[in-house]
Amino acid sequence: MPIVTVQVTREGTSADRTSVSPEEKAAIISGVSEVLLNVLNKPLDSTYVIIEEVELDNWGWGGVPAAQYRAQRSAKAIS
Repeated sequence: MPIVTVQVTREGTSADRTSVSPEEKAAIISGVSEVLLNVLNKPLDSTYVIIEEVELDNWGWGGVPAAQYRAQRSAKAIS
């Protein structure tokens, strides 16, 4: 039985939202489950998908917090 954990930042996909919508979560669960079915022949009813929403302040890459990293990337793209 596969268990897959998907981590996303808790910020939503538009300015008026602060989290991933239930519809988006359902699509993630469906898509991940289908990949395991198609690639590893794992039945849908034996696949568990866990979605964890992480506050943006608790997410970082490139050695800096995510918001700072994004700002740096935006500044480089403009120049």
